[in-house]
Amino acid sequence: MGETDVITLLTLLTIQSLLGAFDNLWHHELSEDLRHRPAARTELALHTGREFLYAVIFAGLAWYRWQGGWAWVLTALLGIEIAITLTDFVIEDRTRRLPAFERVLHTVLAINFGALMALLAPELAGWAAAPTALASTSYGFWSVVLTVFSLGVLAWAVLDLTAVVRLGVPGWQRRPLRRGEKAEPKTILVTGATGFVGSALTRALVRRGDHVVALSRDPAKARDRFGPLVEIVGCFDAIPAERRIDAIVNLAGAPIAAGWWTPSRQTVLLGSRLDVTDALLALIRRLEHRPEVLINASAIGYYGERGDEILTETAGPQPIFMSELCRAWEDHATRATALGLRVCCLRIGLVLGREGGAAKPLALASRFGLGTVMGSGRHFISWIHLADLVRLITFALDRIDLAGPINAVAPEPVRQGEFAHSLARAFGRKVRLTVPALALRLGLGELAQLFLGSQRVLPEAAEAAGFLFRFPTIGPAFADLYGSAADIPLKNTKLAVYMNEACPVCRAEMGHYEALSRAAERPIEFERVGTATGGLPEYGLSAADLRRRLYLRDRKGGLHGGIDALVALWAELPRYRWAARRLQNPVLHWLGELVYEGLCVPFLARWNGRRGRSVPLVSR
Repeated sequence: MGETDVITLLTLLTIQSLLGAFDNLWHHELSEDLRHRPAARTELALHTGREFLYAVIFAGLAWYRWQGGWAWVLTALLGIEIAITLTDFVIEDRTRRLPAFERVLHTVLAINFGALMALLAPELAGWAAAPTALASTSYGFWSVVLTVFSLGVLAWAVLDLTAVVRLGVPGWQRRPLRRGEKAEPKTILVTGATGFVGSALTRALVRRGDHVVALSRDPAKARDRFGPLVEIVGCFDAIPAERRIDAIVNLAGAPIAAGWWTPSRQTVLLGSRLDVTDALLALIRRLEHRPEVLINASAIGYYGERGDEILTETAGPQPIFMSELCRAWEDHATRATALGLRVCCLRIGLVLGREGGAAKPLALASRFGLGTVMGSGRHFISWIHLADLVRLITFALDRIDLAGPINAVAPEPVRQGEFAHSLARAFGRKVRLTVPALALRLGLGELAQLFLGSQRVLPEAAEAAGFLFRFPTIGPAFADLYGSAADIPLKNTKLAVYMNEACPVCRAEMGHYEALSRAAERPIEFERVGTATGGLPEYGLSAADLRRRLYLRDRKGGLHGGIDALVALWAELPRYRWAARRLQNPVLHWLGELVYEGLCVPFLARWNGRRGRSVPLVSR
């Protein structure tokens, strides 16, 4: 192969890498969120296999000539890649509707791969004729580039593998939910129930004894998340007119920060909110028993860019996109007042929570010492802890005298620089990076408002109604979210561990922990469920569910499954307290979960199955 052909081949490999990376990031991650969709598990498994193959192929071609028998190995790897890709096409068509641009991109990738194979085939034939060896070589800059691509695709393969393992266990079984008892439970319709705020709210409503009807565009994802204790509907038409709905919480809407605010994206952001709200109004009109209240989400973006001005619910909007989006959404929601409903519009600030929201990537960066001051850092951030937001929503549901706009923010807004330093301190880090405002505006356009806009918002309406914030200041909020659970003081009440004594390994391991708990005088009950016929119906779990994996019920009645159950158990035992603390680290927790769910559970299930014991695999 001549020098020109080598450069052409390496260029095609680079194009394949960049297009594949764009497809993964834009379509699989941002647009489709495949790693959180149960129906996409098979597709993700295929992606994982293909990504591991590409990691080997890129690194191998960067530094070696695959001679003799190794040429046939490389040919086999490329053939497997083709088989995986063809299978992936079939699975994608069966499980989701691909947008036109993704189909075009897949076609371009296939054409590029064909051209790559046409160039590589003669070279493979020449390599096959040589003595078997991995002969060292170097293409200078191109070898470095392919090595970077190899590492990148390997990292993505690990992420997809993690998702495949996690999706093998329904989310509601990993985090079981207990229905509470309530004298007069209400039926509450929640739109956007599988989102960051919607998930937390749905769980809180179930825990307090209400019946939740969750509207989701992806019913399979909602069932995976909430299990049998939440009623799932895929569209408003599935709700009959005679169905009693006492209240509605409307949280539906496309993510604000998921892409540049191009004209087409602005149309999507606006339509995703107004269309659902209008459909809600149509539902209310045809219901025989109309709801009492509509709680509609909005955002403090309603106020626009206001500098250091103190903003309460009486402040007006500005003629910019985010402000007009919120104003239009609130205007549509308040039309429900003409139908006899009490309407509350929650103008929500930056929501702080472990598992999602705009603050999650900021926390991840701070954990690794990459906390950043944006612009001058003098602009205000109005924020709220997720727990307080959920409490405020339920407060608005219950208070019949509360209506109109409500600022859903903590009473102590902070400047962005202080926010960044407080977040970094929660992880024992410092802030050393600054991003100039001009760079953000040039790179993000109008979207930069989210990072540079100053909104000093106060929750005047909520506090006037008597709402008390658990986290009014930023320091305790970050400490609650990112502190170590292993350091929580123990109380003299019992925990319960549900173990499968039919499994010899489980029996020996739990027997060891039981002996340690008695020696340390820790009040832990070890419940044998291997031969039990009952379960935990208040959590929606059967005896079979309990036999599949370890569960621990904490002192507050929360049930933890899998690696989280082990962490909670180890936190009680002095000998293993160090392990519980280590697994608070998200990387180590991720690794522990991968080993537990991906290796330990399947191995023990199969092993016990061969022994004639009934220990079924976790199945969909």
